[in-house]
Amino acid sequence: MALGHRGYPLNAGKYPVLCRDCPDLFWPQGSAAVSRCPNCGSRRLVSHPELTRLSIVHIDCDAFFASVEKQRRPELKGKPLLVGGTGERGVVSTACYIARLNGARSAMPMRRARALCPDAVILPPDMSAYRAVAESIRVMMRELTPLVEVKSIDEAVLDLSGTRELHGAPPCVVVARLAQRVERELGVTISVGLATNTMMAKLAAGIDKPRGYGVIGSEAREWLADKPVRLLPGIGKAQEDSLQKRGLVKLGAIAALTPEEALRRLGPRGPELVARARGEGSRKVTPFHPVKSVSTEVTFSRDIQDATLLERELWDLCEQLALRLKRKEVSTQGISLKLRTASFHTRSRAMKLHTPTVLPDRLFQAARPLLAAEVGDTAFRLIGLGSNGLAPLDDADPPDLADEQTQSRVAMQQAIDALRSRFGKAAIQRGRALGDRSE
Repeated sequence: MALGHRGYPLNAGKYPVLCRDCPDLFWPQGSAAVSRCPNCGSRRLVSHPELTRLSIVHIDCDAFFASVEKQRRPELKGKPLLVGGTGERGVVSTACYIARLNGARSAMPMRRARALCPDAVILPPDMSAYRAVAESIRVMMRELTPLVEVKSIDEAVLDLSGTRELHGAPPCVVVARLAQRVERELGVTISVGLATNTMMAKLAAGIDKPRGYGVIGSEAREWLADKPVRLLPGIGKAQEDSLQKRGLVKLGAIAALTPEEALRRLGPRGPELVARARGEGSRKVTPFHPVKSVSTEVTFSRDIQDATLLERELWDLCEQLALRLKRKEVSTQGISLKLRTASFHTRSRAMKLHTPTVLPDRLFQAARPLLAAEVGDTAFRLIGLGSNGLAPLDDADPPDLADEQTQSRVAMQQAIDALRSRFGKAAIQRGRALGDRSE
């Protein structure tokens, strides 16, 4: 496969070379090693025997939250930046690459990240800003192909098969132009993975971050062979430990299993794992996934036992859940309450609603008794609220003869949402958010 873009020479031979700064293809003269683009002098070159034939692309934004913040705040350029919870129990959402040099990582407790990188600037997440930039990137991607599958706020996979005539260039060039456009217009960088299937494209995108461009073709099995089993997406610590106990430490050892051995040693899903360890995959890029659940939760900076404070947190979660349901164009047929004690024991309660809803008031009315049943001598470190069965958004909060106020509540909430979308959440607050239980 190709070497990275860090300036190493490429012995491309008869294969085309992609210059990521032109961006375009060129063919080397003779068999001499190539280290610079003959057109622009760039060292950011990529070559691979299958470069112009691969069409599955994984896009991964580099340190996305931190990149957006640095674009918004130019004074942070060149400084270590951590985005995440700022309280004692806060967790790092994103660490910029400067902070990572000191050992800070996403999902790390903020306290530990601060100790490793004491000079870091720490900012709370601004999800509305990140969503706006993410949507701009998605618009650019959908201009290239309708087959865009969003994996998360900062990741997506594209199928550019059959688009060569449309764009006048193979997918490898098209996606290089996309990376250049995103950086130029939005000020954030992306890493690209180009491969034969979605799994390998994801792995290729992580080869040379940030601003990476990885290519993995038919050599996928060979490339995977000496990698640890944990590299495969979906394999967590528990499964890694289980595989290692069976003597399967590297992916090459799994790939070498016959179907019979896979079934005997790994169970019914063994053959599927063997195929993945060989770099094989047939999953199609799916633009739309049905929403299965919607939830939100908060970890407190200190344990809370007081019922009034817990209810206030619950109300805030009800507003958040209602907003997320509407954004995903669904309603919920019930609610699930999650509480985690100071000793990390998790308690769960759930109930169904008479009709689907997206109203914070109705969510709160349903969740409040569930919370009351758990409140007492126990202090909690986390509270969460989620959907329990989804329905179309159009089914939410129908007229109810037993509750003549339903439609007025719907109208009032629509007015609140409109004001907040224009002026921000702080523009209007409900009484419950301020501790008033008379509402």
